[in-house]
Amino acid sequence: MCVLHTVAALPAVFDPLLREEAPGVRPYHMVDESLLADTIAYGPLPRTTARLASHIAQAEAAGARAVLVTCSSIGPAAEQARALVDIPVLRVDAPMAAEAIRTGPRIGVLATLSSTLEPTAELIRRQAADAGARIELTTSTCEGAYRARTEGRPEEHDALIAAEARRLAAGHDVLVLAQASMAAALRSPGADGGELGVPVLTSPRSGTAQLAALASPPPDGHGTART
Repeated sequence: MCVLHTVAALPAVFDPLLREEAPGVRPYHMVDESLLADTIAYGPLPRTTARLASHIAQAEAAGARAVLVTCSSIGPAAEQARALVDIPVLRVDAPMAAEAIRTGPRIGVLATLSSTLEPTAELIRRQAADAGARIELTTSTCEGAYRARTEGRPEEHDALIAAEARRLAAGHDVLVLAQASMAAALRSPGADGGELGVPVLTSPRSGTAQLAALASPPPDGHGTART
């Protein structure tokens, strides 16, 4: 299995989850931070989609049975790449979006990047429409948090997210943290929302679980599933 990131710190986040969710699988990580950098600077570009598709094709050629794309900002590009390969290409935020819709109609989506906010919001709207669910969606960008993280101030990053999450929680049934890199920021409130009073959904664990569901042993039965 291939896990494709646009943030260099994320392999360390997903490695323990992969060990828990898919023991016996030998995943490998691919990191290309330029995919996110270009998306932040210029928005979605055909060349970014083409580069992502090339990475996925290389993973397939190397024997990967599936690719998990952990960056929500390039989620739409991951969907477009599916038509170019014969293996599953998974969006890390897809299970999170489905869970948000099941949890309640008033959904708040929080991101530190505007480039991530709309792809995640659009995914939730699309899944809600497919399910025939009526939702009220509110989005918010946590100003300053992304810069704090990239400049080496993780405590400030987490504090800004926590403060905005507290504000956004009022009047909503569920909060969605749009980026995998935000998952640790609200660890203290816990998976059920804790002091926020509403569930807080993050993508790493549920995104990994969908990869694990594809990781059954190969038909020859000779031990560890292929990557």
